[in-house]
This record gives sequence, C-alpha cells and structure tokens, in this order.
Amino acid sequence: MIDGPIHVLTTVAAVGSAVMAGCFLIFSVMVMPALARLSATQGIAAMQQINIVAIRPVFMTTLFAPALISIVLLIVSIAELGETWAGYVLAGSVTYLIAAIVVTAGYNVPRNNALAELDPADPNAEAHWGQYVREWTRSNHVRALGSLAAAVLFTLALVSR
Repeated sequence: MIDGPIHVLTTVAAVGSAVMAGCFLIFSVMVMPALARLSATQGIAAMQQINIVAIRPVFMTTLFAPALISIVLLIVSIAELGETWAGYVLAGSVTYLIAAIVVTAGYNVPRNNALAELDPADPNAEAHWGQYVREWTRSNHVRALGSLAAAVLFTLALVSR
C-alpha cells in the first residue's frame, strides 16, 4: 500500500490527470463541434484566440504539474516494482506523459502553430479549417482518453493492497 509522500503525489497525479481528461473532453464534445459549425473565418479566428489564451499559468500548471509528478512517480515506481501499486503508478505515469504531453507537443501544438499563421480571410482557409478540426479533434480524443486512463491507473494504485 502506498503511504507518505508517494501517496500524496499519486493522489495529486490522479486528480490532475482527471482534470485534464475533463478539459480535453470538453474540447472534444463541445468546443470543437461548436467551432466547426462556424464559418471558416470565424472558426479560425476563434481558435487562434483560444490558443493564445491557453498559454497562461493556470492552464499550463494544470497540464504540466501532473507531468512533472508523473516523472517523479515513474522513477519511484521503477525502484519499487515489487510493490503491487508500482505497476499501476508506472503505467499511469507513462500513459499521462504520452497522452497529455507527447501528443500535445508533437501533434496538437504544431497544428495550432500552423493555424496561428493562417489568415482567416484567405480563400484557402476553409479547406485548411476543415482538416484542422478533424485532425485536431481526433488527437484530442486520444488526449482525453489517455488522461482518463492515467487517472484510473493512479487511482488503482491508491486502492491496491
């Protein structure tokens, strides 16, 4: 059974992963479908503003705190692999890091950066917008499901004996 500081870190990782799963879920099921209903000009302009606002301390902390904790827990879990909880913590850490951080940095952010360079009034913007919405939302589903899976794995570690 986990105790002490590792229990606290695992609890924070579970909650943080669940919060991020919720953030990603809201984008997948509400925000992106709503933006897709707008004209390309309006949708692009709105998403450009969302991407600017997203880079603020509250969201960045919410995204990266579980990642930093996951790195610590990853190291601890490898050292404690004989413990029942360690496998769950290891799996939760890897899952969060891949789903929330690697997918974000490697897939969503490059698309956001390309969108930032796009003039919403450009005649080619409509084709780009449709592709952006499909691809970005698809990878966002991965982030949501992966973050949720990480939260479940961290929680299983907390209740394992």
